[in-house]
Amino acid sequence: MRELGADALGGALDACEEALVVEAGRRGGGSSGIHGASVPPAHDTRASRVYPEAVLGSGASPALPVVLPLEALRATMAAEAGGKAANLGEMLSAGFDVPAGFCVLAAAYREALGAAGQSLAEEVDAADDDERRRALSARLRRLLATADLSPTTAAAVLEAYAALVPASAPSAGAPSPGSRGVPVAVRSSATTEDLPGASFAGQQETFLNVVGGDAVLDAVRRCWASLWTDRAVAYRRRAGFRGAEAALAVVVQPLVDAAVAGVLFTADPVAGTRTRMAIDASPGLGEAVVSGAVDPDHFVADAATGRIIESRVGAKALAVRPTPGGGTERLVLAGADPRLCLGAHDVETLVTLGRRLEEHFGGPQDAEWAISADAKVWLTQTRPITTLHPIPTRTDQTSGTRAWFCFSLAQGLTRPLTPMGHACIRLLASSVARQAGFRATDREDGPAVVAEAGGRLFVDVTAVLRSRAGRQLAPRVLDVMETRSAAVLRSLASDPRFPLAARSPLGLVRRIGPMALRNRVPETLLGAVLRPDSGRAAVRRFGAGLEARLHVPTPAEPAARLARAQELMAREAFPIVPATLPVAAAGFVSLGLAAALLRGIARPGEVQEVLRGLPGNATTLMDEELRVLAERVRREAPDAARDLAGRIGEDLAGRLAAGTLPEVLADGIAGFLRRYGQRAAAEIDVGVPRWREDPAPVLSMVAALLRRDPGTGALAAAARAGQDAASTLSARAKDRSRLRGAAAEAFLKRARALAGLREEPKFLLVRVFDAVRTELLAVGRHLADTGVLPDRDAIFFLTFAEARSALALAQPSRTAGGAADDGVRRLRAVVARRRADYAREMRRRHVPRVLLSDGTEPEAALGAGTAGVPQEPGILRGVPASAGTVAAAARVVLDPGNASLLPGEVLVAPSTDPGWTPLFLTAGALVMEMGGSNSHGAVVAREYGIPAVVGVPGATERIATGDRIEVDGGAGTVRLP
Repeated sequence: MRELGADALGGALDACEEALVVEAGRRGGGSSGIHGASVPPAHDTRASRVYPEAVLGSGASPALPVVLPLEALRATMAAEAGGKAANLGEMLSAGFDVPAGFCVLAAAYREALGAAGQSLAEEVDAADDDERRRALSARLRRLLATADLSPTTAAAVLEAYAALVPASAPSAGAPSPGSRGVPVAVRSSATTEDLPGASFAGQQETFLNVVGGDAVLDAVRRCWASLWTDRAVAYRRRAGFRGAEAALAVVVQPLVDAAVAGVLFTADPVAGTRTRMAIDASPGLGEAVVSGAVDPDHFVADAATGRIIESRVGAKALAVRPTPGGGTERLVLAGADPRLCLGAHDVETLVTLGRRLEEHFGGPQDAEWAISADAKVWLTQTRPITTLHPIPTRTDQTSGTRAWFCFSLAQGLTRPLTPMGHACIRLLASSVARQAGFRATDREDGPAVVAEAGGRLFVDVTAVLRSRAGRQLAPRVLDVMETRSAAVLRSLASDPRFPLAARSPLGLVRRIGPMALRNRVPETLLGAVLRPDSGRAAVRRFGAGLEARLHVPTPAEPAARLARAQELMAREAFPIVPATLPVAAAGFVSLGLAAALLRGIARPGEVQEVLRGLPGNATTLMDEELRVLAERVRREAPDAARDLAGRIGEDLAGRLAAGTLPEVLADGIAGFLRRYGQRAAAEIDVGVPRWREDPAPVLSMVAALLRRDPGTGALAAAARAGQDAASTLSARAKDRSRLRGAAAEAFLKRARALAGLREEPKFLLVRVFDAVRTELLAVGRHLADTGVLPDRDAIFFLTFAEARSALALAQPSRTAGGAADDGVRRLRAVVARRRADYAREMRRRHVPRVLLSDGTEPEAALGAGTAGVPQEPGILRGVPASAGTVAAAARVVLDPGNASLLPGEVLVAPSTDPGWTPLFLTAGALVMEMGGSNSHGAVVAREYGIPAVVGVPGATERIATGDRIEVDGGAGTVRLP
């Protein structure tokens, strides 16, 4: 057997790594890989072992071998080696004790899959029927499990296996290496692993104590096949991944004959606390702990010192041990061992390893470890704890524990914002801070209380929690907006890390009072209560003036357009709030005064009925316009209406662009977009395309409305119900006292006249965001045309300062090559990295409402029932938002863009904003993870008269599309099937 010298091997592997990094970038991995670790590290051991030439795959592409030694891999190579193998290689290069084996790269899987298997994989992804999907997956598993490895691949695997040496001496009674070869662990390493909210942990197979070359080849094939088990297919489908785009590498390592093994979490995996580490341990191989087959010993240790904070003895009634000749057996242990299987020194050693892993990989890790009979600690795997949300930080942040409130979630936004979206919100926050009299800060950076983490916007509420007035007011405001967030803040009021510092409300009054007086807030609110028509007219005048300012002719120069975008955000956005919100607030003040007069007269919840079908609500008027358009299409083009009903928006958008839609629909959509084209789901992010740019969501909604039975509009029916409720209550009050009844009637009329304007501030703010987006798109188009950015929309992955630098690089006077071209490359690399980060964060399903600076998520630490809505089997509880009971099929919708909601189905969503509300026209009920009784979704549901329960923990995960559920909007319950 010929061997390569160390220098030749190192050179070949350098070339391989470069090729794999390029391939990772091509496949979307980016230069920072899954974990963002820098490579190569200073300690490089790739040439420390001699490998046969066959290992490098002599018959394969010289730039992309079939098999590589683990020490040749780095974290950036996950696109071909998978997350598990890439991290093992990274650990080896950093000097961690890892059994040194090899990796069969994903190229071998793709070769085995071939054209026939790829076609079958695409059929599995496309199948809507569960039975058909399972049958297709079974065929694909058989194909892969019996695939013939090419001679080159088989030879490379066998030669690499023959070169392995045992990780450690076997314990007494354990199998030892014989003529058949070294006992190994064969593990799956998928190329789509360890993403936010979708770690794919345990979805593919691992085979332990595999002995002999033929057995190793068979285990490799079985690992490939495990990518298509029913559970793996279902997991990918639920997480939104296409299996046809996934691939599988395989790791082969000498088996550690473990005396004790388990897992180490370098942060609390549930509460998120970064100052504690958790360890689960049990005798035997780690498979018993990882698979959940055993109740292990559990330890919690201080992350800084390794000191054991708490420990619990597990039953440890089962151990997994290797058997002679290959395979494992599960031994039932006689009686529970009352002793802990790890001592204090062992725990301290593991914590030290955990700190090293965190330092190297740049974040909390979920590591698997084994302690052999000779007391050596081996690491067999590490991956990021994907469920942990990044912690907001500011360089100007003061010391001590901070509490960060997720502003994004409070706005009903679960998805991340683009970097330019954050930049715009920071400008707006700076405007608010200046109005409140806070010291001047860099307006582009925003006030110190605003920070970004995981693409979400957080606000530091530490000062609120340390103020008596803040503790009282903030939860009360959130009670009607986001009930579960209110409960979390109340729970923190008793946390000793947030002692009272401001017992008097004078500090708050000194901030808010002058700002309110300068912006004439009391005068506007009182004037609207006294003269509601004048209040409505003032809002209309303000809106007209804003439109005029937004339509000032824009300069052609890109730099001037960028400056205009910045000024629009800084100067025009904030004045909308004091000019319009007090008028809407006057409606709710009037409702409160009416409720006081009706005490003892109105039944519980009856006063809220007055708010149904309010006039002047920009969002419901928009929805009604879509309903009218659908009825018009049905009336004037009945054949086309039947053809278009239920079609997906992308299909209809293509027809609109091609001019093949019925004229009545095309003209109607054009008119609708002229009035509402600035809207979109997640519309507070300037980086999100508007309906005017992408009309597919609007066309989807029209297609869904065409499936409904024609009839009276929901808004008209709701308006009648609201007016009837006001008349009934007024009459009942007059029966008690004519004067009392007249006063109640006057306040109820004012409530109906003004409360509908609650959507006006958001509607006008979105007009400003749209104008800003228009200017930025022009700048982006210029930067793309000059070659500085890859495309127009890349501008939204920069900040204002970076956009100015990009314009400097686009100057005609710049010379080709040199520093300018280096600047373009760096800028494009920044955009590519942020786009990859954004795509990952789009997959994150869980976002904390409040996050402490040590990583603790208080809601998770408190456990179920944090928001006063304890769960019970078969029933989900939330906040009652709109009375009524509906039993119907559920439709889980994470993005309204192409949602196909059948009439009468229960809409189950993480949250909603105005871009979602046309779906309410066809929904039979609403279930929402976010919100409170006066959140956007709750208000619209009440206006349309559909039952709604909001603030339901885990609704989109515990309910599946097609489940028949019962929603009781009065009781706040969702009964599961």
